[in-house]
Amino acid sequence: MLHSAPKGNEILVSLSNAGVQRNGRWLVRGVEFSVSKGEIVTLIGPNGSGKSTSAKMAIGVLKPSEGEVSRIAGLRVGYVPQKLSVDWTMPLSVRRLMTLTGPLPAREIDAALNATGISHLANAEVQHLSGGEFQRALLARAIARKPDLLVLDEPVQGVDFSGEIALYELIKNIRNSSHCGILLISHDLHVVMAETDTVICLNGHVCCRGTPQAVSQSPEYMRLFGGAAAKGLAVYSHHHDHTHLPDGRVQHADGSVTDHCHPDDGHHHDHAHSHARDHEDHGECGCGHEHDGHATSNHQQGERHV
Repeated sequence: MLHSAPKGNEILVSLSNAGVQRNGRWLVRGVEFSVSKGEIVTLIGPNGSGKSTSAKMAIGVLKPSEGEVSRIAGLRVGYVPQKLSVDWTMPLSVRRLMTLTGPLPAREIDAALNATGISHLANAEVQHLSGGEFQRALLARAIARKPDLLVLDEPVQGVDFSGEIALYELIKNIRNSSHCGILLISHDLHVVMAETDTVICLNGHVCCRGTPQAVSQSPEYMRLFGGAAAKGLAVYSHHHDHTHLPDGRVQHADGSVTDHCHPDDGHHHDHAHSHARDHEDHGECGCGHEHDGHATSNHQQGERHV
């Protein structure tokens, strides 16, 4: 069910107990979160956990099978997809990429390219860009139409670690300068943006949510990330006191079984963790119990071609 939120409300989009069912199977269920102007919300979880499905419900690409989605009237959405299929045998400049889905005034193109730091690449062929440059071009394309909500699906895939830090910093600057809401999607379970206001962990349902803490100052983190990089990263850790049954229901510590998690089921534990890889030793969503699906490395290469 879709409701139109009143214009002028700071909340751009909100999901309430939303879920999508296909062929008798729930892709994701019981999703609740909102994104406000100037807020960064990050969805994390393993592949197949429902992150992209939840984002598509939020922007109206998918209709929820149950629950409600509210969006502010006239919401403008900028979207950076996880994968972009382009025929790389055809010459395509960055400037032409900006107008593939519709015309844009030259001044808007120039402003977006300047904001993402690639104005010098306006006439470069897209196929010759590095991973980081290509992601910046996609960001420029998304912000050129001045969206209220910017949705970024795995925005740092195919980018090396130093490039990830630079892109995270750019995303923060876009939020600060435009005051748009940002919905960021990641498969990474232990490293998220320090600037994220809210982290939502999904694995077919909302496992937990909270505000990420500053990255641990342990020697291990400092050696791995370096002092400058650590400022742009944070660790989000959590634990559960419930078990998710094969049929999707939840068994709680007291033995009771319900369709969804309780609000107090270990969903709000936001302490810093000194060893990021502890999440890999737990269940796939870091919950301390096993899930189907497998998390992938944050250095997984994204596909840019058919």
